[in-house]
Amino acid sequence: MFWVLFLLVAWTVAGVSCARLCFAAVEAARPTPRRADAGRQLSLYEAAFLAGGPHRVAELTLFSMHRRRRLLLAHTGWATVVDPEGEDELERSVIGAIGPAGQARIATVRSAASAADSMRTLSDRLVRAGLAVPDAQRSQVASAVRAVQGSAVLTLALAALTLLTLPQDQTQPPAPVLSWFALPLLLALGSLAIARIEVLPYTRWASPDGRRLLCSLAPGTDGGERALLTAVAVGGVHAIDDPALRAVLSDGGRRAQRGR
Repeated sequence: MFWVLFLLVAWTVAGVSCARLCFAAVEAARPTPRRADAGRQLSLYEAAFLAGGPHRVAELTLFSMHRRRRLLLAHTGWATVVDPEGEDELERSVIGAIGPAGQARIATVRSAASAADSMRTLSDRLVRAGLAVPDAQRSQVASAVRAVQGSAVLTLALAALTLLTLPQDQTQPPAPVLSWFALPLLLALGSLAIARIEVLPYTRWASPDGRRLLCSLAPGTDGGERALLTAVAVGGVHAIDDPALRAVLSDGGRRAQRGR
């Protein structure tokens, strides 16, 4: 009857982890005291952060500087400074990440710019405005999702262990016993499915208010520079129509190096 103990462990772990995920999701979706103004307009940097976080902002900054000939992004994966004077804090953080040599790997620059103080300032401003999910809440949801995933794996492991420990000479087939483990497994998998649909879109970077502003952001119909930058801010580097530049910003030029 050891399988009963295994079943209790599976139920306990699945129930606790799913309840933890529910509480974290409710907390993340809770309206903030300071809600965004109805007429507020997102800047390109703010839209990029809400859509993809610091890495998206860094990619947008690199692409924007390349378009204005302030930075050269080579297909080999190197970024070269053309104009050492940045127009804003984020551009200056990119130039600072490249360093005094004036040239650095794109992947290195992107990582350094994503962790710069200017990025933290942007994040804090969006959190105070109620548009971005605080780091603590986002970490709680991510940790709760990992816990539910672990409970599903543990349930499968306990079911397999039960199958190995059942007496071999018993006349009753093991299927009825193993079916009891399907319930906590379904609970965990169902919670993960719901979290994938309902929770994660609001707990990556943007709050519900931020998502609404982001969805209302119009890229424009003139096909100009602003429309292109807006498309990159919202959709990422996949919105870039130049395949070579898109590949460089996606993988830092590793494809070009592998093709040599």
